[in-house]
Amino acid sequence: MAPQLNGASGSAGATSGAAAVKPQFHHFHHHRLAARHHHNPSPTSLLSKLAFWSVCSLSLLLAFLLLSPSAAPTPRVAPDSPRRSLHTSPSTATWGGTAWEKKVRASARVRRANGRGLSVLVTGAAGFVGCHAAAALRRRGDGVLGLDNFNDYYDPALKRGRAALLARSGVYVVDGDIADAELLDKLFDVVPFTHVLHLAAQAGVRHALVDPMSYVRANVAGIVALLEAARVADPQPAIVWASSSSVYGLNSHVPFSEHDRTDRPASLYAATKKAGEEIAHVYNHIYGLSLTALRFFTVYGPWGRPDMAYFFFTRDILAGRPITVYESDGGGTHQTTISRDFTYIDDIVKGCVGALDTAGRSTGSGGKKRGPAPFRTYNLGNTSPVPVTQLVDLLEKLLKVKAVRRVVKMPRNGDVPYTHANISLAQRELGYRPSTDLQTGLKKFVRWYLEYYMPGLADKQKQHGSSNSKVLLDRNGSTNSAG
Repeated sequence: MAPQLNGASGSAGATSGAAAVKPQFHHFHHHRLAARHHHNPSPTSLLSKLAFWSVCSLSLLLAFLLLSPSAAPTPRVAPDSPRRSLHTSPSTATWGGTAWEKKVRASARVRRANGRGLSVLVTGAAGFVGCHAAAALRRRGDGVLGLDNFNDYYDPALKRGRAALLARSGVYVVDGDIADAELLDKLFDVVPFTHVLHLAAQAGVRHALVDPMSYVRANVAGIVALLEAARVADPQPAIVWASSSSVYGLNSHVPFSEHDRTDRPASLYAATKKAGEEIAHVYNHIYGLSLTALRFFTVYGPWGRPDMAYFFFTRDILAGRPITVYESDGGGTHQTTISRDFTYIDDIVKGCVGALDTAGRSTGSGGKKRGPAPFRTYNLGNTSPVPVTQLVDLLEKLLKVKAVRRVVKMPRNGDVPYTHANISLAQRELGYRPSTDLQTGLKKFVRWYLEYYMPGLADKQKQHGSSNSKVLLDRNGSTNSAG
């Protein structure tokens, strides 16, 4: 666009310049005739010619650059869409071609003996919940195809590690963006998915203060792109997708129920998730898509997200760095210590699978609604809020290292002081029953963390007990950057 704007400006300038010299045309012509006799071109003539040919040369160069066709690569290179949620990982995302389609079909093929399993597209498959859910579906014989853009919101190497884990079980993760409409159309054309588990999103509450547009691109434009592709797919899939407990925002009624108001978000992240719920309703109402929203409550566990408190608390405690623990002003309604309804990853996955298994069919055909379709919303939490200070106590015990705590008032960064899920609806309709308490879940996370980031150190810690804590700190200090 910039060259075109400059070109337009230049044309306007040339026009006004011509108008300015027009009254002196005969004077200019007189000098040009005189030049024929003296063979001495005037400076005005030389400058005019130089300016004319300079503009012509520049215009030809710009035209060449703008109009030159680029070679079409095979397999196709996915465009670096401006709608990506963040920067993609350094590797080039490719899709298309016969070999690629063969991998896609093989991954999405149902492997149950009776052939009656699901064929599921899992978006955000290299993410925390996506990786675990895709693996669970594959273990029971469902066809699973992943999609992820491996952005750098946190270390892409962790996402690549999850994708490698899935690859070993036969799940292929397509490297592409959820907002790439052409890629989505191709996937639905290659595979007749029965279901979609849509987990791709720009996560995190506080990051919205730094990069707000990434949330609009991924959480709003992304879900619209997916629903657009699904509504014209044949057959239309049933869609289960991740909303968030953040939609409850400033709601003070606890435990949070699906019937509570959600029109007072406390963060942009929450607002984009709420927008997703409203957009989903539109596509259910107009096009007959079966849609189920799952509101997750503070998910934790192995292969988790480094931006979550339990994760970076573990990292910083081991490194001997201070950790910041927020406390609220209370307001006379809740305790001043920040509390969360921590929910273990295995319990969340059971809820996701239950929602897929009970999702009724979409009723659209040819992009038109043929009858009413299911539209559901469920809380998936643990129903046992725990103060963050108690989380730190448990981590100290498991890591055998004392935390250096900095207790400060919670800033206005989008966080809320208290979350507590009412899961009675999910219990009744999905058979959802969380069974992992925080101590048990954190023990599994810490074991994974030590084995993943500091191989072999977990065994030494068990052998030497608390006397080995200094060695643990030293070793972690040299390897912590890998996280």
